[in-house]
Amino acid sequence: MRMADTAAPLQPPDRPGYHLKRLLLGPPLVTERIRREKLRNPAALGVLASDCISSTAYGSEEMLRVLVPVIGVAAFTMLLPVTGAILLVLLVVTLCYSDVVMIYTRAGGSYVVARENFGPDIAQIASVALLVDYIVTVAVQVSAGTNAIISFAHLVGGSWTGIDHLQLPLSAVVVLILAYGNLRGLREAGRIFMAPAYLFIFAVGLMLVVGVIRGLTGTLPHADVHAAGAVELGSPGSGWLYGASLFIVLRSFANGGSSLTGLEAISNSVSVFRDPKGRNARRTLITMSCVLGTLVLGVSALAHFTHAIPYRDGTPTVLAQEAHLVFGGGVLGALGLALVQLATALILYTGANTPFTGFPFLASFVAEDRFLPRQLTRRGHRLAFSNGIVSLAVVALALLVVTEANVDRLVALYAIGVFTAFTMAGAGMTAYHLRRREPGRTWKVAVNLITAVVSAAVVLIFGITKFTEGAWLVVVVFPLGVWALIRINREYRAEAAALEAVPRPGDDIPRWRRHVVFVLADSIDLATVKALRYAHELRPDEVRAVHFMVDETHARRLMARWEATAGVTVPLEVVECPDRRLRHAVMELAARTTEDGRTALTLLVPRRTYVSPLGKLLHRGTAESLAKALERLPGVAVTILPFAVSLAARERGPGERGHRERPGPE
Repeated sequence: MRMADTAAPLQPPDRPGYHLKRLLLGPPLVTERIRREKLRNPAALGVLASDCISSTAYGSEEMLRVLVPVIGVAAFTMLLPVTGAILLVLLVVTLCYSDVVMIYTRAGGSYVVARENFGPDIAQIASVALLVDYIVTVAVQVSAGTNAIISFAHLVGGSWTGIDHLQLPLSAVVVLILAYGNLRGLREAGRIFMAPAYLFIFAVGLMLVVGVIRGLTGTLPHADVHAAGAVELGSPGSGWLYGASLFIVLRSFANGGSSLTGLEAISNSVSVFRDPKGRNARRTLITMSCVLGTLVLGVSALAHFTHAIPYRDGTPTVLAQEAHLVFGGGVLGALGLALVQLATALILYTGANTPFTGFPFLASFVAEDRFLPRQLTRRGHRLAFSNGIVSLAVVALALLVVTEANVDRLVALYAIGVFTAFTMAGAGMTAYHLRRREPGRTWKVAVNLITAVVSAAVVLIFGITKFTEGAWLVVVVFPLGVWALIRINREYRAEAAALEAVPRPGDDIPRWRRHVVFVLADSIDLATVKALRYAHELRPDEVRAVHFMVDETHARRLMARWEATAGVTVPLEVVECPDRRLRHAVMELAARTTEDGRTALTLLVPRRTYVSPLGKLLHRGTAESLAKALERLPGVAVTILPFAVSLAARERGPGERGHRERPGPE
């Protein structure tokens, strides 16, 4: 037999799937590069704030969808006070999370706050809220982005036949693209998703400036509130005179709360910032909130003056109508509309990228606390949390299919999750400051308490007013999700307790007087010979080679060859197995051997491995099934000894032939 070159270390062959992964994702990144895979503040604003800022595209419209059918054109007057209330909530939530990112600089946000201040079980309310919010955010953002594209097509080209049917397919494709971009790694995601945020800020800012100029000059036109497909106008008496005014305003306020979704993303991903993490995260958070507040107020003000009205099927959107009215007709008007709609579609699509950054970090953090599967803590090929990214993409795609990528259906699931997280963050920070005596404590307690109370009120309002429109699903999912996470944690804790129980002096620990080694032999070949040699290295009291006779003819041939093989000193014991139940026969023999309670048995199972798919197909896998069957027997240990048949064949060379034998247990 030719010996392998000992100068070169043996390298395991790469699987075909690894070559495909390398082709699609690029070369792997080493773990030491994690510290370098951080974001500067401008990149972090683009990556993490896109979800929050992009809600400008539908926040005001969602408020009008509640008001217009009830109070008609008076809705455009009521829109501004409701928007003002939303901006006040934005202010207190921003102050709360500015506190959070300075104190808790690891990933996790409100989950970490709740865990540190209320314990891990209560914290699962926050984790479920955030995980649900991330999933719904992906679906809402890509659906709204597709709406922006379809709206542009309607406003420029009229009613295009069949274009509305692209809503679901296009949204699904975008989710897959986002997942792929994030699987390539954090730095690449920052480069790809930073530009749309700034393009959107510029485009909407330009629209607002032109709108102000045209408003001051008296040339700002009005939309046709009676256009075909528009939401039907109600009359003020239908809502106000019957005592429904407060309910309608609260429902509109709850819908407008969707403008604040994504505000928590920075606190959930503080660890992606460069040092000092807390200070950089706070600066980015304040910048994001200022931009969001300005854009939301501007879009609502334009809707107030132009009477841009929601449409029943969602297109054209209010923002698209505003751009069309502000920029007017002609070539410049078309270019302005195209700029706003392109920027809107891009930021909505890339806003869906925020969950692909926050969800894996949060899931890994919860998994570290043993409330989610540990697979979510592992970094993948490009240092991203690949399992979390793939899981998010799969669930978001399923949600898109169920809701047919309809924004109205999805919004009903939207704000409950994020405002629950706001509630947990505010309550947790209140408890944090109450336990400490520090400068400004009263102010901090007041801000965080207000955040918790207002956010809880929004959750309650949204749950009641949107219950029949889909919010019931979130109400049901929340307790089930919390129960599932706590159940996972109990399982992990039970396993840890079983493994960490170290015997103490005086405990009744079995002491084996004899150690017996069985080598399962179905053939006499190099794999079996190596197993016999390994058995002797264990220095047991007895070594036995055992063959379970399923085929009498084969057993007789094996016995003859066994006796004729030089160097094999262990006698072969043949055990009849007339019913061909191999695992049952092995368990019976192992039980008889160890029934005295003083004999330990080690079962060595040679397993022949094959590199080629054909080799794997032609040989059964018995070793693992035997090990699983014997794992509960006391005093029995199963060791599988792999033997690379393909490597041995290459070492022997084409001129050397081995004996032909039926393969043994594998």
